[in-house]
Amino acid sequence: MLDDTDRALIGALKMNSRASVTTLAAELGLARITVKKRLERLSETGTIKRFTIDLEDPGSDDLIHAIMLVEVQGSLTRSVISQLRKMPEISSLHSTNGAWDLVARLETTSLAEFDRALRRVREVAGVSNSETCLLLDRAY
Repeated sequence: MLDDTDRALIGALKMNSRASVTTLAAELGLARITVKKRLERLSETGTIKRFTIDLEDPGSDDLIHAIMLVEVQGSLTRSVISQLRKMPEISSLHSTNGAWDLVARLETTSLAEFDRALRRVREVAGVSNSETCLLLDRAY
């Protein structure tokens, strides 16, 4: 089971899978040995398969998956993107056209964690509106 520190570490690796242990430790405010041991454990358990971040196949896991459409106040787009990219629950983030400015894919391990992630996104300064759709079953 992943805890918040594991998720933050995975989030940092998604941003830069080539970051050194020292860099990751400084970025996350952790001891270097803590980061090293967690990376070893995540590798040994298969959570991290490669350091290009190859997580389990989304169709075969127990994660909660959702798509979130986000409307951003005009001049705050870069700031919002910067804040959202730091959230480990967001597995991908895309700019788009039309009524919505961003599309985020969220992955969490529980509905409570999903609720917290939605709240954190909505609290980001510059997020003016959002709509979220849970992904239920793959329709192929």
